[in-house]
Amino acid sequence: MAASDETSIIAKGAKAATPRNDAPHHGAVMHVERSDFTELVPENRAPVQGMDGFDPCYSDIVDYIIRCTHKIWDERDIGLIYTHYTHNVVLYLPTSTIYNREDVVRDTIQRLVSLPERRGNATQVIWNGNDKDGFYTSHLVTGSGRYTQNGHYGPANGRPFVSRTVADCMIHRNKIYREWVVSDQMAILLQLGLDVDAYAEKIAAARLSQGFKQLDIGEVGLMLGQYPPTDTPDLSLAHNDIERETLSWLHDVLNRKMFGRIRDVYAPTAMYHGPLMKELYGTASVTHQMLGLIGSFPDAVFAPQHICSTPCNEGGVKVAVRWILEGHHLGYGILESLGAPTGKHVKLMGITHYHYKNGKIVDDWTVYDELSLLVQIKLAQMADKSSFSDVADT
Repeated sequence: MAASDETSIIAKGAKAATPRNDAPHHGAVMHVERSDFTELVPENRAPVQGMDGFDPCYSDIVDYIIRCTHKIWDERDIGLIYTHYTHNVVLYLPTSTIYNREDVVRDTIQRLVSLPERRGNATQVIWNGNDKDGFYTSHLVTGSGRYTQNGHYGPANGRPFVSRTVADCMIHRNKIYREWVVSDQMAILLQLGLDVDAYAEKIAAARLSQGFKQLDIGEVGLMLGQYPPTDTPDLSLAHNDIERETLSWLHDVLNRKMFGRIRDVYAPTAMYHGPLMKELYGTASVTHQMLGLIGSFPDAVFAPQHICSTPCNEGGVKVAVRWILEGHHLGYGILESLGAPTGKHVKLMGITHYHYKNGKIVDDWTVYDELSLLVQIKLAQMADKSSFSDVADT
């Protein structure tokens, strides 16, 4: 298919959608992008979509995710977790997984203790679903604050920070039963002036003491023997044309290594809002970031886990993709903290929000945590040393 034909598919997908509303107080599902917070949590707003089983204060799913996040994190009503999460919730983090509600409560308290001044400002919410089958939300948050209280980062130093987080939630009848949170912890550590290697080693040592090890599974499945990567991606996750096209070009770029495709799908003036709070412009910058990420893991497999899209009141459509990049640390790239190639097997969880307008991507918000990769590498190295010591002792 020619590039012009592919671009037209994106354009058709974008134009086919119509915004659900133009103002947050009107009778349709709210938008976040250009609304003040007071407009996002209006009082006594009548329900504008089916919200069977939800608390009556929530008029739509965007209202739900914005309002309950604010209540828990900003108003400190941590106890709402008991009515907004199932007892057996599974919460996936880049370096660990939480398997029950009580641990979610404990983790929330610890984060609020360490960063008591943090405020999480909603940037956008992309969603799909309904109150019968369940909702899926992808909530991009820009958090800021100061490190003013001793906590899991060590002694407080009062330094400010800004970082991005995306939380993807599966929700049914007022309760979150599965959640993926990708928080750019490396951005926070660097802004606080902390020793990144020492912090990663502390986490890795704790994981090793719990019996976790980094296992090398050999080839990660990018190719079958000597065959090249497959030409056709799996599009079963997609619900419409724009989602299918997004999965197609991501497969071309990240699995087939056809980085020139970036020029076809990004606008020349595109903005890239990346990890470590990078703010970059243009297709050359986007290309450098994607090429630099793959450079560290040249055998990596890009595997999308979920995709959804929402019409945007700024025009066009926003698409959220949750993904996994799995491979071996075999090269050099933009991830400078990893140092020289170690050959260790790593898995990177990330979430990206794309804004398509007039058939091109004009904004890309990509969140992943470089710290999680450093922890995995150090954990694998510690496991190697532990195994060597065991063999030497025998």
